[in-house]
Amino acid sequence: MKPYISMITLGVDDLHRSIRFYQDGMGLHTEGIIGEEFAQGTVAFFDLQPGLKLALWPRQSLAADAGLPLTATATAMSLAHNVLNETDVDAIMQQASMAGATIVKSPQKTFWGGYAGYFQDPDSHLWEIVWNPDFLP
Repeated sequence: MKPYISMITLGVDDLHRSIRFYQDGMGLHTEGIIGEEFAQGTVAFFDLQPGLKLALWPRQSLAADAGLPLTATATAMSLAHNVLNETDVDAIMQQASMAGATIVKSPQKTFWGGYAGYFQDPDSHLWEIVWNPDFLP
């Protein structure tokens, strides 16, 4: 396998609410909902960076497509957004809070020399906003 991630798909409870959070609250670009003509196909895609998209798909559709029971856990994984400086961490965490995110851990110095905080989106997906001086974007 050649590691190349091109899509991150998040299962969501309320597609319209999640679109508002990521588009209006966090400022990500989307063309809106597509695939409504398919039973399990309703989805929204957001541009993250060249070659990488975020997909929001109803949890029920994701579970049905994968053939798995509908379950959720907040700590199965996290998405990390690495920024250029500590000030950016604070600004994005504030933006997420104003958009309706739950701040799980306020930004603070880390034991490894960086600066980071965590929030959960409206569907409890865990995001780390981090300034890591060893992995600058």
